[in-house]
Amino acid sequence: DRVKDEAADAIAQFRALGLETMLLTGDHTESAREVAGQVGIDNVLAEVLPEQKAAEIERLQAAGRHVAMVGDGVNDAPALATADIGIAMGTGTDAAIEAGDLTLMRGDLMLAADAIRLSRRTLGTIKTNLFWAFFYNVAAIPLAALGFLNPMFAGAAMALSSVMVVANSLRLRGFRALAR
Repeated sequence: DRVKDEAADAIAQFRALGLETMLLTGDHTESAREVAGQVGIDNVLAEVLPEQKAAEIERLQAAGRHVAMVGDGVNDAPALATADIGIAMGTGTDAAIEAGDLTLMRGDLMLAADAIRLSRRTLGTIKTNLFWAFFYNVAAIPLAALGFLNPMFAGAAMALSSVMVVANSLRLRGFRALAR
């Protein structure tokens, strides 16, 4: 297979996100090393069968790693299903799409980096929203129950808390993808 035009940029984005990359392939070792060199991947495991791909992912997980797998073929399906997050290319086989947790609608590898960036931002937003919701409940409800806070102010604060959660969540609309 020909190396995708955006592959080197996608690998650079993965590295910028603090991710370690690895090429797991059934192809010959020389071909795999050449492709890995072109796109900037240091770790290569070549000439592996589909079950061996899944076993390698299990080995990494047993070592305490969180593993994401990007794949598009029938041979990738077991590894996609085994990974903590399986990212299937929408241009791939039905088996890969079915085994993956997330399907990218185009064959653009930059979408995988964008998906990780968006999921991290979403998780951060959720944590912020939970913090403010718990902060409100821990502080305002006891004050209102003890009579130190007027119920009108407590109700207004609760409504304001909901508005803040929604407004904070709407900031995700400003997310800009790197993929073309």
